[in-house]
Amino acid sequence: MPTTLTFLGAAGTVTGSKFVLEREGRRTMVDCGLYQGEREWRRRNWDALPVAPASISDVVLSHAHLDHCGYLPALVRKGFPGPVWATEGTAALAAIVLRDSAHLIEEEARYAAAGGWSKHSPPLPLYTVADADRAVAAFRALPFHAPRDLGDGTLATLVPAGHILGSASVHVAAGQASVLFSGDLGRPDHPLLRPRGRPPAARTVVVESTYGDRTHPAPDEEHAGLAAVVRRTVRRGGSVLVPAFAVDRTEVVLLALARLMASHQVPEVPVFVDSPMALKVLDVYLRPDLRAELRPGVVAEIDSIPRLHAAASAEESERLNDPTEPCVIVSASGMATGGRVIHHLAHMLPDRRHTVVLAGYQGVGTRGRALRDGATEVKIHGRYVRVRAEVVSEEEFSVHADGPELLAWLAELPSPPETVYVLHGEPEAARALAARVREQLDCAVAVPWLGEKVVVG
Repeated sequence: MPTTLTFLGAAGTVTGSKFVLEREGRRTMVDCGLYQGEREWRRRNWDALPVAPASISDVVLSHAHLDHCGYLPALVRKGFPGPVWATEGTAALAAIVLRDSAHLIEEEARYAAAGGWSKHSPPLPLYTVADADRAVAAFRALPFHAPRDLGDGTLATLVPAGHILGSASVHVAAGQASVLFSGDLGRPDHPLLRPRGRPPAARTVVVESTYGDRTHPAPDEEHAGLAAVVRRTVRRGGSVLVPAFAVDRTEVVLLALARLMASHQVPEVPVFVDSPMALKVLDVYLRPDLRAELRPGVVAEIDSIPRLHAAASAEESERLNDPTEPCVIVSASGMATGGRVIHHLAHMLPDRRHTVVLAGYQGVGTRGRALRDGATEVKIHGRYVRVRAEVVSEEEFSVHADGPELLAWLAELPSPPETVYVLHGEPEAARALAARVREQLDCAVAVPWLGEKVVVG
């Protein structure tokens, strides 16, 4: 029987990565992500998978971002019995991400029930904290560059992807098939992480295309844009709110602020990390056993911020809705879809003194995308909030490879693949990257549709 690959997510959109390799009845899922963004896609989180969860033998994760691991508790809830393979860093971060996601999902269901703004009665959570705990218990550590026999001759190998701590590209060999999943690829000049590894040879490559249709501006190592934003906001008596992903983005933003304060480009205002999840993630980044993935000296730089505070409690977070002095608040989530940052936005957006800095990619259908695109109102907890605060998009914080960097990764393959599948991007970005890959590599290139099944060996 041939080996097949089915695209169960990240087709036609950036989120929801799920891929299933099947050989002689054995099914291996690579990534198990949650859909985010537009309601059309979020609703798919509730759809039954075409593949029975109980029939899946293993899950292999590329990294700990929610759109790559966030469906795991639902998969476990629906009967998935097997192990989840990931690097030590990914396992540690995903445990935090999944429990936080479950808590927010349960909280949102309770809030919707109390507020009466859900059309479901009663509104139910997609999964619970107990489901997340069961998913976390299934994690098994898989070191970089260490092939693992998953059974029946299926081998999985993880290669550093340089996107976030623990992130990997996933190589799966099954019979005559060899498939390389890029996962999310980092930039060569990631400020925190050492560069990604060289990709191994594969007959089939599945590559992300989040920024496949664009080229990032040259890295602003001096962070002049952010410095100007902080200075003018402080001058008018306002505060800077940075919606930032708890995993990696918070650390990248803190490193930039540390360097700006050390070089006296911005005043030493208080800096608040207002995300219990981000604080837990920071502890993982500081773990001695994971330091080998980090660039030397970055931990000490973050520690050097003069007035760095952790808003650990709900009461401390609530006080930041109306800061008593100019400050910088770094709070999750990065696309303003949930978490404590939503409450800060509700209070700060109507005030012209303040600034919201969007630090990186904003998915279609998210509040962050609406703000980036110039929305004059955004809906928060069932009410529309006027946008008077300054809104700035700082692309320098993106840690996704752009089009040329994705092509450079493909060019490093030891030999050209037979087929490249372009996914995990908005349609225009995926089509643009596919065209460029077609020009560069002498191979078949396709942009799959959701649910499409192909033969890979």
